Amino acid sequence: MNREFDLIVFGATGFTGRLVAEYLHNTYGATASVRWAMAGRSAAKLAQVRDELGLPGDLPLLVADAADEAALAALVKRTKVVITTVGPYQQFGEPLIRACAHAGTDYVDLCGEPGWMAKMIPELESPAKASGARIVFSCGFDSIPFDLGVLHAQHEAKQKFGMSLTRVHGRVSVMKGTFSGGTVASMLATMEAIGRDRSLIRTLGDPFALVPGFKGPRQPNDNIAAFDDLANAWTAPFVMAPINTKNVHRSHALLGHPWGEAFVYSERMLTGEGKAGEKRAKSMARNSKLQTMLLAFAPTRALLRRFALPKPGEGPNKQQREKGRYEVLFFGETADGRKLTTKVTGDRDPGYGSTCKMISEAALCLVQDVDRQATPGGAWTPAAAMGMRLVERLRQRAGLTFAPVEGR
Repeated sequence: MNREFDLIVFGATGFTGRLVAEYLHNTYGATASVRWAMAGRSAAKLAQVRDELGLPGDLPLLVADAADEAALAALVKRTKVVITTVGPYQQFGEPLIRACAHAGTDYVDLCGEPGWMAKMIPELESPAKASGARIVFSCGFDSIPFDLGVLHAQHEAKQKFGMSLTRVHGRVSVMKGTFSGGTVASMLATMEAIGRDRSLIRTLGDPFALVPGFKGPRQPNDNIAAFDDLANAWTAPFVMAPINTKNVHRSHALLGHPWGEAFVYSERMLTGEGKAGEKRAKSMARNSKLQTMLLAFAPTRALLRRFALPKPGEGPNKQQREKGRYEVLFFGETADGRKLTTKVTGDRDPGYGSTCKMISEAALCLVQDVDRQATPGGAWTPAAAMGMRLVERLRQRAGLTFAPVEGR
């Protein structure tokens, strides 16, 4: 595909978009191996970001509004892949993703909005297949460490046992840092969408909501405090599990169910062993339930938007991002009872510092590492579209580790 750019960063004047642009410049700017441009709705703001980040004066700045279908159609035809950080996607994302699907332009986003994804996947599948566009949702902290973490655990099981894991428990053991403002905004937008359409409750509660036509086995209830027999510790609900679990099951389906149609996946927070771990798990479960109830009230959402959400251009400073980190353990078991543990770690704040690297490398993996014969046009997940190629790329470039844990 001969296009003017390898990638365009859409939403480059937002906080996360700026971080993506900065990462691309610092990592690839001097090599000329990546032809890229920044895009947004204001030429003046794009120039301001370029100058503040010390980017080259000749870096292309492209103007297009998220609601301007004609401008977006022209924009996406100039590039091989679009990175978009403009969310919530259910409010602002449809014109861009449709333009990519029809133009044969690859697309990656940071979407953690399963209701919107469940709507868009069947709508985009046909035009994306026809044009060759690879549409890849959820290329940030939700859901790359979890989606690829399960894939890596299965890869290790094949190497060690010659067979797949029939169940995997993803357990967040360390998370130092913040969720992005976009993640919180997406949660608020989802609650408002439920108010307009109550059928979304069923979609959000279905672990197979992103796998049209498939119903797998009953999955664990991850909304309560529970003792985990594989981790041998207490666990509590994890706020991002509702999106990550759905992406894991979609990846499995897109890969042809290599782990068996009875595969079970659970995702939770580790809280520790004994009475202390139990107490913490139950407290976190109560808080999680209370937070969900509060978010259902419009006045609560209004207060969060006014006082809690970062304003445009706001977020943790560089020192805070670099001090952040996360660790996720994956406890797996085969059908004959053999067990394996793997670990994924990230070296930056999950919502910003690590996310900007993950989405950048996912976009470049599509362009540089994955041909269209192996991954043709369609609606994809990171694990199904890029697989172990993206695992290796993130290991080498983005500060993530994927490794077995010995002795567990």
